[in-house]
Amino acid sequence: MYNSSVADAPLIREPLHAPVAHLIRGGVVEGIHYGSVVVLDADGQVDFQLGDIEAAFYPRSALKPVQAVAMVRAGLPLDGELLSLAAASHSGEERHLAGARRILEIAGLTEDHLRNVPDLPFDQVVRDDWIRDGRMPSRLAQNCSGKHAAMLYVSRLNGWSLDDYLDPGHPLQQAIAEIVEDLTGQRIAQVTVDGCGAPLFSVSLHGLARAVARVTTGAPGTPEARVADAMREHAEMASGSGRDVATQMRAVPGLLAKDGFEGVQVAALPDGRAVAVKIADGANRARVPVAAAALARAGVDPLALAEFAGEPLLGGGEPVGCVRPVRALDPVTLSACA
Repeated sequence: MYNSSVADAPLIREPLHAPVAHLIRGGVVEGIHYGSVVVLDADGQVDFQLGDIEAAFYPRSALKPVQAVAMVRAGLPLDGELLSLAAASHSGEERHLAGARRILEIAGLTEDHLRNVPDLPFDQVVRDDWIRDGRMPSRLAQNCSGKHAAMLYVSRLNGWSLDDYLDPGHPLQQAIAEIVEDLTGQRIAQVTVDGCGAPLFSVSLHGLARAVARVTTGAPGTPEARVADAMREHAEMASGSGRDVATQMRAVPGLLAKDGFEGVQVAALPDGRAVAVKIADGANRARVPVAAAALARAGVDPLALAEFAGEPLLGGGEPVGCVRPVRALDPVTLSACA
C-alpha cells in the first residue's frame, strides 16, 4: 500500500549542477568541477545547498548504509565488523575477503552462490600484488562482495530463493526498496543495475542526505543504530586501509561517511547534521575537498578536516596549485592554493 508520508519521486531530468570546485594552477582557474551539495541541520532542514539537490540521481554505493539497514530489518543478525562489511565498498584486502567468506560460511553457502561480477581488488596496491601473484578476478575480491554475501544470508534466513536474489522483483530487493523509500522520505524514481549487478535505486541528493541522517539518529539497538555503530567502529571494513572515508570517520567523532562511484559521498553526525555531495564528472579529486567543505559548513571543526582539503596539483614535481571548493561553499578555504 502506498505510504502517504512518502513524497513523490524526484523528477528525472538533466541536473542543474553548479560549480563546486576550481582547479587552480599558479593562481589561475584552469578547470571547473560542477556538482551539487546539500547540508542539513540537526532538525533535518536544508541549511545550505548548491546546484541541484532535488533531481533524480543514482547514489551508487553511498546508499549501502540504507541497504544494510533494510537487511537488518529483514533479519540479518550480523554486528560489528561483519555488519560493517555488509555495508562496504571494500578494498579487497585479505580481511575483507575473509569477512565475506565468514558471512557465507555462517549462512551455509559458498563463493559460488555469489552473483556479483568477478573483479580484481579495488585498492591499487592490493590489486598489483594480486596480479603479481597470478590471481584472477573473483567475485569475492569485488568491492561489493560483503553486501552480496549478506544479501544471500538474509535470503537464506527468510526462505527466499538464492539464484535470483538480484532480481528487482525478488522479496529481498522489494524489502530494500521499501526501506529506501522510508528513509529517504520519497518514492524511488527509477531502478537500474549497479556495477556489481545489484538493483540501483534513483532518489534525490536531498533524500540521500535525509536517509543517512536517519541512520545516524536511530535509537540504540535499532537496525539504524546497529549499522551506524558497526561502520563507525570498523571503518576500515566499510572501505579499506587509508581510504578517505575511513580516515574521516576516525578524525571526526561520531561521523558516518560513505562514498560511491561517480563522485558521490554522504556523511552524517549523531545529532542528524548531514551532507551529501555529487560531483558531475565523477572526480574523486573534487569529491574529497568538497565533502570536507560541506562538513565544515555543517559545523565540524575545520582543523579536523584539514587533511581532506585535497591533494596538491603538481608542476614539475612541485606543488603549483590545488582543487579548491568554490567560495560559495567555503568562504575561508580549507587549503592554501598557489
